[in-house]
Amino acid sequence: MGARPVLVDATSVPPNRGGVARYIAGLLTGLHELGVVVDVVAKPEDVAWLHDAAPSHRYRVAPSWTRSRPLRLVWEQVGLPGVLRRSGAAVLHSPHYTFPVTRASRTVVTLHDATFFSDPAAHSRLKGAFFRTWTRLARRFARATVAPSAATVAEIDRFGVPARRPTAVAHLGVDRSVFHEPGADEVAAFRTAHGIAPDTDWIAFLGTVEPRKQVPALVAAHRGLPDAPPLLVAGGLGWDDEARRLLTAAGDRPGESLRHLGYLPIEELHAFLGGARVVVYPSTGEGFGLPVLEAMASHGDVLTTRRLAIPEVGGDAVTYTEPGADAIADALAAMLADDPAVRADRVARAARRAAGFTWAACAARHVEVYA
Repeated sequence: MGARPVLVDATSVPPNRGGVARYIAGLLTGLHELGVVVDVVAKPEDVAWLHDAAPSHRYRVAPSWTRSRPLRLVWEQVGLPGVLRRSGAAVLHSPHYTFPVTRASRTVVTLHDATFFSDPAAHSRLKGAFFRTWTRLARRFARATVAPSAATVAEIDRFGVPARRPTAVAHLGVDRSVFHEPGADEVAAFRTAHGIAPDTDWIAFLGTVEPRKQVPALVAAHRGLPDAPPLLVAGGLGWDDEARRLLTAAGDRPGESLRHLGYLPIEELHAFLGGARVVVYPSTGEGFGLPVLEAMASHGDVLTTRRLAIPEVGGDAVTYTEPGADAIADALAAMLADDPAVRADRVARAARRAAGFTWAACAARHVEVYA
């Protein structure tokens, strides 16, 4: 690829290092594993974290005021082109929709999600308009675009978004150092840390609580199964008002049937997912469905939906349901009643399938696009 060929703009990493941060860190790790060295520009507080994940790359520090999202978007247009020029890179990778329009012909842009088109009600009006606009600009003017699933590309195509050239598909990976089968001691430690009685099961949901994740339907389904283990919801509260009301009222009280754990430390996630009796993710639309993959890699028994990209991840190794409360309740009841051998076979198939999704493979596809 030549000397200093690519500059990756990592300034879109959010403060909680969730969401797009997982993609950026995973991609940089995969490039590191392949021996492909790139330049990376990041906010001051993210440089050390990214360097620890992928130490072979060359890191540059963005101005501290890029911590402000509006100012970061301004800097992207007026400051990032200078960083690109000084780096000597031939290609800029903008990994989260937006990019400097004056450098579009040198830019690869990642488009993560098509639900801004297919399910606009799942997003605020401003957010939907913003990301639809940048998706259209990227497809029309960028050197290349990348998406995490064939379903996302198909949805963008279905809505007639013009494309300079076809969008490439690069499935995401899973960090096996974080998401793997937990030991009995790790599950016991998770129980102790969160006030869960020994040998008590739980049902897990992991993800930002937003309308398309169908958390109110999941809560209603769970309430219809009085003998089910408690439902533990982990993740930030987004813009689903009904879910916010339910989870705020529930709080995080040990022994209750519904608990909102909030953000969990990343080192606890494999025990949370792999130690659960069932991991439920009843989303109506995903650009990829990383929580499903992470649960599979953690040896979780997953109940999810066939919507958009999720079947590309889950294949025949997870259980599918429609996203309504009655359907979720029926599927969940059946899984809770399954013979342990049936469950063990499903979990083993899911773990084998998850092993095929690596950040090195994701990075290799990106290298093809950069070239």
